[in-house]
Parts: sequence; structure tokens; C-alpha cells
Amino acid sequence: MIRAITTVGFVGLLRPAPGTWGSAAAVLLAWALHVAGGFWLLLAATLAVTALGWWAVGEATRGSADKDPSEIVIDEVAGQWIALWPVSLGAQMAGAEFWALWPGVLTAFVAFRLFDVLKPGPVGWADRQEGPLGVMADDLIAGWLAALVVAVFAFIAHLPQVAG
Repeated sequence: MIRAITTVGFVGLLRPAPGTWGSAAAVLLAWALHVAGGFWLLLAATLAVTALGWWAVGEATRGSADKDPSEIVIDEVAGQWIALWPVSLGAQMAGAEFWALWPGVLTAFVAFRLFDVLKPGPVGWADRQEGPLGVMADDLIAGWLAALVVAVFAFIAHLPQVAG
């Protein structure tokens, strides 16, 4: 059961790049959550998956030499969902379909993966921590940074409309 949770239904076993597969699955799951209940359901699901992931990662890595196995992708799901918050909220506020904001979805995916792989500043610091904190927090911070990128790009893209 714990392995199914940490690998998000065994998506984390896909190769190569299980983190990228986990992020791609997260985009599809975020879309489904958005359709089912909008931004607020995605927000609630993100909080629930973060808590569940924190617990499951602790259980999965207890006593293991590998403190952050690549097959664990529940952290990518939580982080990717955070990165998609501006898209979901923007779509809900505009009364638009989730995929109508596809540039935001693409930006969220790419920015999140870049922050997760390159681990700049606070992402790298979090990654160096022990236990579930080290596994989960780097992706949560990467998600927040990616969400900021999405929000800034959306603001810049709409500047001509605001000024006019």
C-alpha cells in the first residue's frame, strides 16, 4: 500500500525520468480535480496529498540507505499541483476550461521540472534535509517557485489588456 502511494499508482516505476512521469501524471490528475471541483478541490487535494506523502515517504524510507528513491513521485505530484494553482484559479475566475490556459499549464510543467532538477537556492537546501522533509520540501518549494513564474508570465501576458 505504501509503495502504491509513494509511486502514485506505480507511475514512479516508469523509466526513464520517473520524476517527469510523475509530474505529467500530476498535470492530468490536476485537470481531473479541476473539472470535478475547481481550484478549491485542487487546493484541498494538494494539502491531503502532501500530508499523505509526508507520512508514506517516512514509512517507505525508514531504515533504508536510499533516503530519496527515484521511484517516489508523490512529492512531484504535490509540487506540480502547487505549480498549477494559478492556472486552476485563473480558469475558475475566468469561467474558462483548464486546457484553455494551456500556456500556463506548459509553463507550470516546465518551470516545476527545471526547479526540481536544477535545485536552485531554497530548493537545494530543502533537498539536503533528512527524512520526509528532504524528499517532500524541495518539490513543494519548487512548486511555489513555478507557481510564481506562471503568475508573473500571466501578468505580463495581460499587461497590454490592462493598460488598454
